[in-house]
Amino acid sequence: MLKSAWFIARSDAAYMLARRETILWTFVMPIVFFYFIGTVTAGFGGSLNQRERLAVRGANDAGFLADQLMLRLEAQKFEVVRPATDEAFAGYTRRLTLPAPPAPHKTFTDAVLAGQPQALSFERGGDDPMAGSYDQVRVARATYEVLADLAVVRLNGQTVSPEAFAALAAQPRALTLDVSSAGKLIVPPSGFAQAVPGTLVMFTMLVLLTRGAISLVIEREQGLLRRLASAPMSRGSIVLGKWAGRMMLALVQVAFAMLVGTVLFGIDWGHALPMVALVLFGWAAFTASLAIVLANVTRTLAQTAGIGVFTTQVMAALGGCWWPIEITPSWMQTLALFLPTGWAMDAIHKLVNFGYDAPVAVPHVVAMFAGALVLGWIGARKFKFQ
Repeated sequence: MLKSAWFIARSDAAYMLARRETILWTFVMPIVFFYFIGTVTAGFGGSLNQRERLAVRGANDAGFLADQLMLRLEAQKFEVVRPATDEAFAGYTRRLTLPAPPAPHKTFTDAVLAGQPQALSFERGGDDPMAGSYDQVRVARATYEVLADLAVVRLNGQTVSPEAFAALAAQPRALTLDVSSAGKLIVPPSGFAQAVPGTLVMFTMLVLLTRGAISLVIEREQGLLRRLASAPMSRGSIVLGKWAGRMMLALVQVAFAMLVGTVLFGIDWGHALPMVALVLFGWAAFTASLAIVLANVTRTLAQTAGIGVFTTQVMAALGGCWWPIEITPSWMQTLALFLPTGWAMDAIHKLVNFGYDAPVAVPHVVAMFAGALVLGWIGARKFKFQ
């Protein structure tokens, strides 16, 4: 039985890999999608370490207190820029204006040290109120830090100067905060970190549900499966061989995508690489079984191709292949956990992007192999020779 199945598997795999359409969608188009989607979505989802530009007007020649404020703003992870013109200043999303000093004071610093109230104006464009509130808190924090240091310098009886601020910053802190981890830091992947695994998962399903399933439909229409049924092989050998042939195609595609992702796009598959490989092996097994089922519940090439493409696109979108599922609404994240694409992407994100250890992906692997067995049983029962 195994010898016959192996003969069918390697013959099918060699035939499918020799077809031009298989070569295109297995070896060429994934690279195109890796580059295009990875480039377009670079930075998509944001990063906690990303610096946003903050345009500041009125800080030039405003004195050392304005310089201290700029340092505090940079500590709040702003990239402070000082546009030369009002038109350039208006083009930034985040804008901070220091007021002109009232007469007879010459600078912003002189006015503050003389006790004149100075109102800073912060503006933020865009339609994200939560992000705007967060930016406002960071600007306010930087401002209050300067005021607090100014108050301490004066209470100590020192002359207010840049040297006094530097000496205060160098003093050891009497109050410290003990910080410990509350769990894994989850920053949604972007760029190639999302595009390569997502495209790998999507194209594996796409190729098997189209090329893998269509080849079986063609063999049935041309009478090849009927002739194969008359050969001295058991039904189990034939079904197992057809499944294994598609499994081999999927494994070739997975290995090629991982190699290209590593060499050309710098993907680091993490410290749990064996478990990542097991996840993708389970994904290949699941899609191979699904291809067998699809080929035996459809009647025509058009039906097979249409259902295969539609199923892949819907499951890829809802399962997190096109974008990080972590940035979607909670209902969509829950839905993804009920989809095979969601199992694969959730496991890959946890192992590769979030740094979890191998045991976290055990439920995902079990689910995919269980799905492969159930679909394989259905495919064997539904397998039609004519």
